[in-house]
Amino acid sequence: MIGKSAQPVSFYRSSDPSPGPSEDATEAFESLPATAGPWSPEAQHGGPPAALLARAVERLPAAADGRIGRFTMELLGPVPVGPVSVTARIVRPGRSVQLAEAELHDATAGRVAATARGWLFPRTPGPGGAPGPLPHTRADGVAHPRPAAWHGGYLDAIEWRWISGGLEQPGSGVVWMRPPALVEGEPISPAQRLLACVDSASGASAALDVREWGFLNTELTVHVLREPVGEWVCLDAETTLADGAVGVATSAAYDERGLVARSAQALLVVPRRISR
Repeated sequence: MIGKSAQPVSFYRSSDPSPGPSEDATEAFESLPATAGPWSPEAQHGGPPAALLARAVERLPAAADGRIGRFTMELLGPVPVGPVSVTARIVRPGRSVQLAEAELHDATAGRVAATARGWLFPRTPGPGGAPGPLPHTRADGVAHPRPAAWHGGYLDAIEWRWISGGLEQPGSGVVWMRPPALVEGEPISPAQRLLACVDSASGASAALDVREWGFLNTELTVHVLREPVGEWVCLDAETTLADGAVGVATSAAYDERGLVARSAQALLVVPRRISR
C-alpha cells in the first residue's frame, strides 16, 4: 500500500569497501529491488539514479563548499536493477560557480545509462523572499493503495501522503513523499532526497491509464532555490499532453517551510506496446 511502507534500508548498496570523495573516482553499487520503477521490476525508476548522480557530484572535493542550484539528468535508456557504477568530475571550475558532470554506467551491458550535469553555487546568504508555507501539511494527506497495474519497488519504498489526486486519478496531484536512505549505511543529503522525489511528477499527475499508455521521461531538469529541510518533500505536479508523442510534466517542490525547487520532464508518450 502506498503510504504505509515497510521502508527498505536503502535504494543501493555500495560494492566498494571504503570509497572516498575524489575527482574522477568510480564507485560501484548494487541496485536493490526498491529502485524498480512502475513499468517493470527490471528497470529503475528515475528518482534513485538522479539522486545517485547528485551524490557523485556532491562528493567531489571541489563541491565541498557549494550546493547544487541546477541539475539536469539525461536518461539514455533503461537503468537496470543490477550492478551500476558512477563517476563525476568538474568540467568548468570557477571561483563563484562550477559545472560538474556525472555518468551512471550499466555494469552488465557496459554502457552509459544516464548522465547528469549540475551547476554548483556558493553557500552564501541571500535576500530571502521565498513563498511561505503551503496551506496544508503532510498530516492533511492520506495514503492510497498502489494501483494494481503499477509495479511495487520504488512505489512501495516511498511513504506517500496525498493531498489531492492520485496515481489512478487523471489530472494534477499534490503529494508529500518521504524516501528511504539512498545508499545503505549513510544518511541521505537534502539534495539527494529532493531528486529521489521530483522524478515522480509524471506519476503524481498521471494523465493516462498506465495499463494502456507509457509516459516515460527522457530527462529531468530541476532548479533548486534552496535545499529542503526535513525528511518530507511535497510535489505539486501537472502533466500537459498534446496530440503527439511529447508530453511535459512539471512540479513545484516544497518542504514545510515553503518552495524549494521547480522541475520539468520531457515525456515519451506511446502505447504500451512501444518501448523507448
